[in-house]
Amino acid sequence: MLTLRRKRKVTTPLDGIDVLLADLDGVVYAGPAAIPGAVESLNRAAETLRVGYITNNASRTDRSVAEHLESLGLTVQPTDVVTSPQAAVRLLAAAAPAGSRVLVVGGDGLVDEIEKAGFVVTRSAEDHPTAVVQGFSPDVGWVHLAEASFALNASASDDTPGIPWIATNTDWTIPVARGIAPGNGTLVSAVHTAVGRLPQVAGKPEIPIFTEAVTRFGAQAPLFIGDRLDTDILGANRAGIPAVLVLTGIDRAKQALAADASSRPAFLLENLSQLHEPYPATTFSKDGATATVMGASVRIRGNDVEIVSEGDGGINLLRAACAIIWSSGRPIYGLNVPERLYVAH
Repeated sequence: MLTLRRKRKVTTPLDGIDVLLADLDGVVYAGPAAIPGAVESLNRAAETLRVGYITNNASRTDRSVAEHLESLGLTVQPTDVVTSPQAAVRLLAAAAPAGSRVLVVGGDGLVDEIEKAGFVVTRSAEDHPTAVVQGFSPDVGWVHLAEASFALNASASDDTPGIPWIATNTDWTIPVARGIAPGNGTLVSAVHTAVGRLPQVAGKPEIPIFTEAVTRFGAQAPLFIGDRLDTDILGANRAGIPAVLVLTGIDRAKQALAADASSRPAFLLENLSQLHEPYPATTFSKDGATATVMGASVRIRGNDVEIVSEGDGGINLLRAACAIIWSSGRPIYGLNVPERLYVAH
C-alpha cells in the first residue's frame, strides 16, 4: 500500500491535495461526449493542481486519449494519461527478459506500450513467447483468446504454471455510446477457464496502476475520482489514496448505499462541480442511530432505515443514509431501505 496522507483539514474535497487523478469513462465522458460540467470543473482544478487521468481501457494509446480529452476542452499532454498497458509493462519488465517476444491480446494501446518498452510483439503461440499480455479491444475474438490459451498451456508443466500472464485489467463491463458492454474481465475469464489459472492484473482495482500514477506525478497527497466501486474506489482504497465516487457513471445511489467496507469513498458527489463546494461534516446522535448532514437526517430503527429529515432533498440525504448504514456494520440485505434514498439520484 502507498503511504499517502492529507496535509490539512478538509473543507472542499480538493483541499490539502497536490495531485488530482481522474478516471475517464463515467467521470469525464460517456462514449465520445463529455459529461455535463466535468470539463469545466477539471479545468478549474488544473489552475492550482496537477491533474492526471487514469484509465483501465487498454484499447487506445495515451496520445489518442489525450487528443480525445483535448477535443472536449481539456488541456492534456500524453504524459498526463496513465493507462493500464503502462502499468502492465512495469509488471512485464519484472517478469520477462528484456527484448523478448511477447504474445499480445489487445489493441493499439497495448501494442504501442509493449513495443516502446523494447519487447517484440507476436500474435501467435507458435512463436514461443516468453509472456502473454492481455487487454481489451473491441476486435478481440475467439482466435486471439485461443492463441493466448495455447501459449499458456504449452509452457505449463507439473512443476511450473508456465510463462507469465498479465492482464491490463479485469473490468467485467465497459460503458460505450450504446450502453454497457462486456469488458476485459469477461475475456480474461474465458482464457482462465481454458488454462486453469489467473493472471497478474495491472489496472484497477489492483495497485500497480496507482503506483504508476503516483510515481509519475510525484504525488504526496493525491485524490482519485471514479464512478465504480468495484474497481475505482476499491483500487484507490487499496493504494491508500482518498477517493471520490461521482454519480455520473456506472454506480449510483443504490450501489453506494450497499458499498462494503473496502469499497467506500471518502467523498460522495453528484457531479464534478461539487469538487469545488464545501463538503459538509456528518454528525451522529449520541446513541449512534441517526446520521445528519446539513439538515438531512437518516436513522436505523430495528431493520428499518428511516428518513427523519430530507433537508434540501439532494446529495446530503444520500450522504447521511450512507453514513448511518456504513457505520452500522450491517449488510444492506438485512435492512429495509426506502426507495426514496436511491431513486432520486
